[in-house]
Amino acid sequence: MRMSAKAEYAVRAMIQLATVDAGELVKTDDLAKAQGIPAQFLVDILSDLRTDRLVRSHRGRDGGYELARPAAEISIADVLRCIDGPLASVRDIGLGDLPYAGPTAKLTDVWRALRASMRAVLEETSLADVASGALPDHVAALAGSYLNQEAQRGHG
Repeated sequence: MRMSAKAEYAVRAMIQLATVDAGELVKTDDLAKAQGIPAQFLVDILSDLRTDRLVRSHRGRDGGYELARPAAEISIADVLRCIDGPLASVRDIGLGDLPYAGPTAKLTDVWRALRASMRAVLEETSLADVASGALPDHVAALAGSYLNQEAQRGHG
């Protein structure tokens, strides 16, 4: 999976919004400053998030942005799909339509497994989980396993 800078910024902005009290509005400049995101880039991101009804905007001097629903109800996958489209695709072809035959026939199942594992992490991890530092057990276990593997390889 390759995540664009725009998608990564969007996730960071949404997690930042998840840390404010319900009803509190955050100005674009404050959000950009808090996460080190270029303000003009963030304007475009917030527009996409608003179109997908993940954030609400309020105009005026006291205006700003807030999450459109509770942080526990917005997954990381929701944000990524809003910005970059499907979580995993192979040449933008549906998995059932890939032209694999012979020794590559089972490759479709590899791509299905990859998509399923990404969904298990991204769809089951909410903004609230990340903002609170309390990741779902299976996500924390996968992250720990990765860190152990990297340490064994000498990259940790």
